[in-house]
Amino acid sequence: MPIPRRGDDRASASHFVAAEDAAQLASTVGPLLERAVGVQWYETIGSDADVATVALCRLRRAKAGLAGGAQQGDAAVREALGEVSAAALVWIASRAISYMDESGFPEAVEPWFAADERLV
Repeated sequence: MPIPRRGDDRASASHFVAAEDAAQLASTVGPLLERAVGVQWYETIGSDADVATVALCRLRRAKAGLAGGAQQGDAAVREALGEVSAAALVWIASRAISYMDESGFPEAVEPWFAADERLV
């Protein structure tokens, strides 16, 4: 389903389905994050850490689609993360950094920071 953009008609049935999806994700992502604490992601594909990460991504997309902008999706993720324990927050943040590192993020952005003294 295409993501509605600012100015698009949001009265369609698909918009209401997206709102229901976003509400459901917002209510379940916290428990998923808490369940993921301590779960390793290297041994098992589809672990609780991966499920929680996918739920956060889907929440971000749903909220961004409803509001017509990525910033609103980011805000929904911050809100969800703000409601979990420090342990869950640290665990999922380490999962995100692990994924970014293994997906080549440092190399992808390296040209932007070639002369940046903060990275010396």
